[in-house]
Amino acid sequence: MNDNGNKVMSAKEAVERFIHDGDELIIGNYTVGTCVELISEICRQDKKGFTLYSQSGILDVDMLVNAGCVDRLISTYVMRSGGKTGGGAVERGLQDGTLEMEDYTNFNYNARLMAGMHGLTFIQVLEGVMATDLFRKRSFMGEDKYRVIQCPYTGKQLLTVPAANPDVCIVHVQRADKFGNAQYWGALGSVAAAALCSKRIIVSCEEIVEHDVIRQSPHFTIIPAFRVNAVVEIPWGAHPTEVLGHYNRDLFFYGMFTEANKRAETVKKWMEEWVYGCADREAYIDRYSARFGIGMLDRLRARSFYSAPANYGAAFTSAWDVRGRERSTGLTLEQLEQRMAERGMLYE
Repeated sequence: MNDNGNKVMSAKEAVERFIHDGDELIIGNYTVGTCVELISEICRQDKKGFTLYSQSGILDVDMLVNAGCVDRLISTYVMRSGGKTGGGAVERGLQDGTLEMEDYTNFNYNARLMAGMHGLTFIQVLEGVMATDLFRKRSFMGEDKYRVIQCPYTGKQLLTVPAANPDVCIVHVQRADKFGNAQYWGALGSVAAAALCSKRIIVSCEEIVEHDVIRQSPHFTIIPAFRVNAVVEIPWGAHPTEVLGHYNRDLFFYGMFTEANKRAETVKKWMEEWVYGCADREAYIDRYSARFGIGMLDRLRARSFYSAPANYGAAFTSAWDVRGRERSTGLTLEQLEQRMAERGMLYE
C-alpha cells in the first residue's frame, strides 16, 4: 500500500521531527536486531524525559539511560550482568534515584501492547501474577500497573493491565519501501505490536527496495505504510546486534560495551567515542574499520540461505475487466445499476 508519498529521510531529521522531550518511547525490536543507530541519534540530540518501553533491555536501554534520556522505564528484562555493584546504567540509575522502573512479565507486557494495537483500553491477563511481587510492588504507575475488576458475566475477579499507546516507536527491519511498508523476518517477538500500538513510527532498515519487491512478498510486511512517519536506510544500523540475512551479532564489540558499562566513567568514554564522536552510522562504520579492520565486519556477514519462493499469482486481480465490465455478467457498472433498479434491488 502506498500512502503519503516518499517518507525517506535521514536519522537526524526523523528524530528531530518525530521524537520530542517527555515522550513515551518504545523500542520495537525484541532482543535481536535492535535500532542502535536511531538510539545513537536520540542520544546525540540530547532528548530528555522519556518514559521508555522495552521488552528486552540490552545495550539499547543502557545507552539511552547513560545519555540521560530516560526518567522512567517499563520493561520485563534488563541485562544487568554485573549485578548491583556493576550492573550498568540502569542499576546505577535505580540506586541513585534518577530512574524509576515498572517491571512486568513478558506476557503482561505483550498484553499491554496487544490491547493498544487493537484499540482496547485494558486487557485481562492471567491472575497467577497476583501471588508475586510483580503485582505487589508498584512504582510510578501506582494503581494503574494492575487493576482487579469483576467479570460482568461470571462475577469472577479478573486481573487486568492497561493498554499501552506510546507516542513513538523506533524499530529496525531488514527492508522497507520509500512509502513505509516495512518488512521483517526472523524472531518476531513483540516487534509488530510495539509498532502498531504507537502513535508515531520511525522505521530504519538495512535497505530501501522498490515497491514491487514489497508486493512480491506481502507476508513479510509487519508495518503498513499508512502507519509509518519516517523511513531511514541505515546499513549496519543494528550493529553490534544481529539482523537475520545480513549479519551476526558482534560478540567482541558487544563485550567491549558491557565491560565499559560497568562503571560510569568508562562508559562515558565509550559513549564519547562510539556515539557522540560519530556523526552518523557511516562515520561509525569508518571508525570501526579503522580500529579493528574491515575483516572484522566481513566475518559477520550472513551467508545466503533463501526460503523457497511462494506463488502469489492469480488469473486476475479485479472483478472488472480492462473494458470496465463485470467479469461474470459482462455488464458495465451503469448497466448493473439499471438492472438492479428495474428489479427494485437498488437502495439509496
